[in-house]
Amino acid sequence: MEYKLLSEINSPKDIKKLDYTKLNELSGEIRYKLIETVSENGGHLASNLGMVELTVALHKVFDSPKDQFVYDVGHQCYTHKLLTGRYESFSTLRTKGGISGFTRPTESEHDIFFSGHSATSVSAGLGLAQAKALKGDRSHVVSVIGDGSFTGGMVFEALNNGGRSKANHIVVLNDNKMSISENVGAFAKYLAVIRSRPQYYSFKANTEKVLNKVPFGEKIVKELYKVKTDIKNKVYEKSTFFEDLGYRYMGPIDGHNIENLCDALQSAKSVNGPVLLHVITVKGKGYEYAEKDPSVFHGISKFDVDTGEAISSSKSYSDKFGETLCDLSKNDESLCAITAAMGIGTGLGKFSGLYPERFFDVGIAEEHAVTFASGLSKNGMKPVFAVYSTFLQRCYDQLIHDVALQKQKVLLAVDRAGFVGEDGETHHGLFDVAFLGTVPGMKVYSPCNFNLLEADLKNALYSEETAVAVRYPRGTENENTKELKSVSFDYSVYGDEKSKTAIVTYGRITAEAIEAVKEIKDAFLVSLNLIKPIPEGVIDLLLGRKRVFFFEEGQKSAGVAEKLGITLLEKGYKGKYSITAVEDKFVEQASVNELLSKYGLNKEAMIKKLSEEF
Repeated sequence: MEYKLLSEINSPKDIKKLDYTKLNELSGEIRYKLIETVSENGGHLASNLGMVELTVALHKVFDSPKDQFVYDVGHQCYTHKLLTGRYESFSTLRTKGGISGFTRPTESEHDIFFSGHSATSVSAGLGLAQAKALKGDRSHVVSVIGDGSFTGGMVFEALNNGGRSKANHIVVLNDNKMSISENVGAFAKYLAVIRSRPQYYSFKANTEKVLNKVPFGEKIVKELYKVKTDIKNKVYEKSTFFEDLGYRYMGPIDGHNIENLCDALQSAKSVNGPVLLHVITVKGKGYEYAEKDPSVFHGISKFDVDTGEAISSSKSYSDKFGETLCDLSKNDESLCAITAAMGIGTGLGKFSGLYPERFFDVGIAEEHAVTFASGLSKNGMKPVFAVYSTFLQRCYDQLIHDVALQKQKVLLAVDRAGFVGEDGETHHGLFDVAFLGTVPGMKVYSPCNFNLLEADLKNALYSEETAVAVRYPRGTENENTKELKSVSFDYSVYGDEKSKTAIVTYGRITAEAIEAVKEIKDAFLVSLNLIKPIPEGVIDLLLGRKRVFFFEEGQKSAGVAEKLGITLLEKGYKGKYSITAVEDKFVEQASVNELLSKYGLNKEAMIKKLSEEF
């Protein structure tokens, strides 16, 4: 396709020159560009397709970067990137050295905050706006947030605080009835009621449009505010939740009508104080397959544009987890599954259909999910909370106070552990080992293949009496891990056990270590399944070795390798001990294989490391 308009957009200033007809043509080009690029690179498609007209309208009305945009999660910022000088580099989306799939201040002055997690934009936007107000700057801050993210408690904390502010903060609620999975809960029902009564906004918008064109029109509008409120209350039967908190509520309006969006944004811009603009969009808009199945196209790998089919679909750890849970639930009515709006992503799609009464989607509320699980456990159920490692970071206090301290048996199925690849800094699962290691009494397993994953889940549910985390990577297993020789349930070995050189590791990179040992004559491998606490047998096995090399796909600080090193030292170990792990930094986007190579965790790097030390 020839991108006649899009190729001429070098900054938001270029958008302001276009009339509404051209802006609609531009939106069509953007939508095609999104589909074309994501089909090649993978990424978040459905959410971005739904945001095209809204993003165009935002840049038409406001002056970025003077006016600042904060995108919640940030996965819906692709159109924003195309309109802020990144058209030429857009083909590098989510690749090593390329542009990010999320907002990144290091990438553009138009990206205000690093993003990747949900329910943060209202708090960040309010802080930005309040700082502007304190300095006498009357420019605007716009927080763009989906209705799915509104289930996060942090949003309500921010709204409660922001309603009292006089800062120019506009919250745009992008209501598409979806987060990743379909939205659930009371707030979703509340928005459904508002969506069903758009008469009020139509009346208000048309009235203000006419009055603002006549002399003294602005004063008349202000005088009619009380009358407007009475009309609104008759339409809605009561004031909106948002206005009760102190926000001027506008909407709901069609999020795919650029002219109406611009009018609404201009109205919001004229208010001195906090505003909530409610916009209705269609997730996946303009691409048939994404509209029909927005959950699948929320975050997708490479796919065929003509058929909508993924190019590769190997069985993943998430799939194996879901299958195991379904099998166990056939004969165990106490087993419950919990997700924080990630049912499909964590492999719980089948479980939700087979056992709906024991499936709990709590919305984007990870902290609540953990404490909710503790309550289920207290009264005799077996709760399993399936969560991405990066989002488990939000639950540290609940894990300590509401699970460990209460001595409740909760199973954490920690998905996407280790490098996740192209989603980058905000999504790598590199911190869970370190912080789970500080939770008293918790056990942590990190299986290196599907068989061990299944065994670990069964063990956690039916043999352990404490809280247990079972962590596993994104993607599929490596068959060579079946070559390991099991010493106990907690660890396995491979190679010549008489060797004076040992490699120790766990999880996905066990497969890399096996291949390294095959090429090194004087080395053997210890693969940990249980990583907290470290099995006593492993300490005894290593004490007589001259060299121990620990490779860890996680943070070096407070990782398993550091703890093992301290334990060996305390036991009087006199040999050489080496740790290869991620140092004190955030890891950029790249494929998993590229990252394993860069951080010295693939076969070649292991061989090189050991060769240098011999």
